Amino acid sequence: MQIETFQFGAVNFIEDNILKFKSGLFGFEELKNFLLIKPDDDNIFYWLYSVEKPEIGFPLIGLNVVYENFPPEEKCTAFGIVTMNQDPLKVTVNSKAPVYINQDEKTGFQKIIEDDKYDVHYNLFVE
Repeated sequence: MQIETFQFGAVNFIEDNILKFKSGLFGFEELKNFLLIKPDDDNIFYWLYSVEKPEIGFPLIGLNVVYENFPPEEKCTAFGIVTMNQDPLKVTVNSKAPVYINQDEKTGFQKIIEDDKYDVHYNLFVE
C-alpha cells in the first residue's frame, strides 16, 4: 500500500502498520486510520498521517520529552500535536489534548487532560 504525503512524498506501508483511532482525532472524527512516521532516530518529531486523507498529517512530539511525569495511559505512549512555525520560539505543543498510541495493539485515541498545568499552546523552545 502507498500514500502520498506532503512531508515525505510517497510512503509505502503494510496494513499491519495502520493505527486505528476508533473515535478519530478532535476535529477529524471521520478519520480512523493513521500511520505514525518517524523520519530518523535523531529527530524528536514524528508525523501522524491519515490513510483515508493523506493530505492530513500532524507533527507530533513524545510528551515524555517535554514533561518528566506526563499522565500515562496503560501500554500507550503520549504524544502532543505540534504547531510548527518558521520562528522556533513560536513552535508550540498541545499537551492539554494528547494523542495516546499503543504500538503493540496498533490503536490510538485522543483525550483532554483536566489539569491546568497542561496547555494547548505550550512553547516547545525558549531562549
